[in-house]
Formats: sequence, C-alpha cells, structure tokens
Amino acid sequence: LLQRSKMEEELPSGTDNIVTEYNTYEDFLDSQITSLDLYYLEDEELARQLVELGYRGSGEVLKREEFEARKQAAEASRLSKRSQQKALASSGKDLKNPFLKSLAQREEANRSGKMTTIIFVRDFNSRGQEISGYIDYAHRLKTEDFEPYFSGKKRLLPRPSDLSFYNWETQTSTSNPTPNYQVIAESASGLLFKNKRDRKILNVDPKAATPGDNSTRTVIESPQYTQVVIYDHITRRKT
Repeated sequence: LLQRSKMEEELPSGTDNIVTEYNTYEDFLDSQITSLDLYYLEDEELARQLVELGYRGSGEVLKREEFEARKQAAEASRLSKRSQQKALASSGKDLKNPFLKSLAQREEANRSGKMTTIIFVRDFNSRGQEISGYIDYAHRLKTEDFEPYFSGKKRLLPRPSDLSFYNWETQTSTSNPTPNYQVIAESASGLLFKNKRDRKILNVDPKAATPGDNSTRTVIESPQYTQVVIYDHITRRKT
C-alpha cells in the first residue's frame, strides 16, 4: 500500500487522462509510435518496447505496472461513485414527516457535493433540555448512517460536535469547523458560515434579506420539532 501511494505521488497529473483514454497498455504505447518509427524499425513490438523504456515517443513514460494499477484505481473510483449514488439512506422509504421528506430530497445532492446544506434544529433532548444548533448535513451523511433517521428510529438533533450547538438550560455553547464550513462567530451580523469550497458566506440571521450568494432559506413546519430551518447552498467549484 505504501509502495502504491508513493507510486501515485510520483505519477504525472496527466496520467489519469491516459488511463481513461486508452483501454489497454498496448493502445497507449501505439499512440506514442509514429509512422516514421515503424518505417525505420519495421517491428511494432520493438517500437512498443522502446516507448516503454522511454527511448521513443513524444508523451509521458509510463510503465505497464503503473498503467494497470492506475487503470484499476480509476475503475474502483467509478464503481464506488456508482454504488454511493445507489445507496441513498432515504431510498424506498415511505416518508410522511415533512422534515424527513425535505432531507430525502436533498440527500443525493449533498452526498455528491453539488449542494452543502446547513440544518437549524431547535427542540428538546432526552433529558428534557431545550437545545438548538446548526448541522452540516453533507458532513453528517458521510460520517453517520442515516437509515435509522429515515426509518423513524432516531431523531436528528444537534450535537456539541456540530457546526454550532447551544443548550439553553446549561448554557453550554460550542462551535466547530467541518470539511465544508468554517464558523465565523465574532461578527456584527451574528453567526456566519463560510463555505470552504467556493468561499461564499452563508448568513443564518432570519432578518437578513438573503442568506447569501447561491443560498436559500426554507422554514420546515414539522410536528416532531419546535423549529426547523434549512439553508441550501449550491456549490460553485473553482475552475
């Protein structure tokens, strides 16, 4: 594994394109051989060997083992993405709860990175204490099994490890960055979240005219919760 990661580090950035462009290593070698090479060498196999050794060819030198390993990695990545898209925790569930329905509608987009949703929840914990907080939905989906939530076995509540958490009885307050958001607590505008991918600011102040660029605010009326507000941020990747 160590060898493989070292090898991947050493590979040029264009290698990914090579393994997706050519089905076999022979196809890749052939792409480096010119008609002039074949004319002088009069042997396709010899021409391929010279390309592999780096003596001929205009492109990158890539050993057969490296090509095969990269090809396998690309295929594994493709299959992983496919299975991730299929394995939605909400799929096949007959959801009546408006909050769970809203989460189900956003699940695929948050798993794939098209959207990074922040969920504000205010309700009571198992001890009867009022708690509230902001949850990074995409991060929770990656680190937790959501099947029990969509099945109604568990209730989605904020935790001290979430973006922001407050216990109204104990007056305990916490805030934590996630892979998607940075928390800006010391601000005249109140609590702000900065998206780490496109660096856009998401303003969760209900009095704000807008939550920010590429962001929307949706109030969810759910009988199981005191208050639920969903902030959707459509991610614009830097090109």
